[in-house]
Amino acid sequence: MFEIAARQGQARAGVLHTRHGDIQTPVFLPVATKGAIKTLTPMEAWTTGSRMLIVNALHLYRRGRERVRRAGGIHSFMGWNGAIVSDSGGFQLIKQFPCEIGTDGIRFTMPDGTRDIFTPEKSIEVQESLGVDIALALDDCPSYPAEPERVTSAVDTTIRWAERCQGRGRFAILQGGTIEAERVRCARAIAGMDFDGYAVGGLCIGEPKEMMHRMVEATMPHLPPGKPRHLMGVGSPEDIWRAVAAGVDIFDSAYPTRNARHGTIFIPGGKVNLGRAKTTGDTIDETCGCYTCRHVTLDYLNHLFREKDPLGARLATIHNLTHVNRVVAAARERILAGKTLKTNTGIQFDAV
Repeated sequence: MFEIAARQGQARAGVLHTRHGDIQTPVFLPVATKGAIKTLTPMEAWTTGSRMLIVNALHLYRRGRERVRRAGGIHSFMGWNGAIVSDSGGFQLIKQFPCEIGTDGIRFTMPDGTRDIFTPEKSIEVQESLGVDIALALDDCPSYPAEPERVTSAVDTTIRWAERCQGRGRFAILQGGTIEAERVRCARAIAGMDFDGYAVGGLCIGEPKEMMHRMVEATMPHLPPGKPRHLMGVGSPEDIWRAVAAGVDIFDSAYPTRNARHGTIFIPGGKVNLGRAKTTGDTIDETCGCYTCRHVTLDYLNHLFREKDPLGARLATIHNLTHVNRVVAAARERILAGKTLKTNTGIQFDAV
């Protein structure tokens, strides 16, 4: 399922084989929570370089699993030709619904008052019924900050549930909060289980950025070297670059698309905030070949945001996803060329 083509330090360039194509890694997955990347058509997302998406099993279970089934699966339902990963929904259950975490699973109350439960087995069943390429195991994600006892309990639960979710086409999720010893304990316990890959969860939820990177760097050495590693919820170009250097292969986050909808676009070395009188210029990013940069001036994009025209969010989203996909592509090319990913000098687009 996964082949490593080259290593440079801890960083890896590889190929993830899926039923819907071979995915070059490192790779970034745009978030399509309910079956859509906000503001974009599937074709527009494809033109940004995206080849793999992540959807949310809980939200699709609540809102239309039967519709997905009638369509022949999530790929046909969305009109997406690439690969699709599904999140188990554990994080959303704990953060968004009144719920109780027990040994059997997560009991929760839907907005209409209906009571339901996601067990590890049911979460996998829901995901695989959608027809995804990769399903993620149900986990127990503690909030930040959390008492040490809560973190220990979450790791214990996550390990027990992982044992019940093993199988082909499935990734485990690792927890441990910001306690390094718990991160290592979780990684060691799950690393020997029957999974095709491992996802690091429970980070980028409010902890200091340096702490997040420290937890990632502490976890990587305890995972099987020949299987893919997925860092969940991390999507800033700088954080991706550093995490690739630490050995991460896959990323997903709403960060690029959410920033785009709120008027922040990425450029080499920084960001531009739109919708302001002082934001002017003809060129958005002369190094970028996306539709937005080829056809739209910065003045016009800024005008759209000042006028609150939805076209602005759409064009900005195309650019931000293209930018992040350029980041992972540049990292891959450096690794294949035997060059280091320097994390203290910014992203080296010009070094490939």
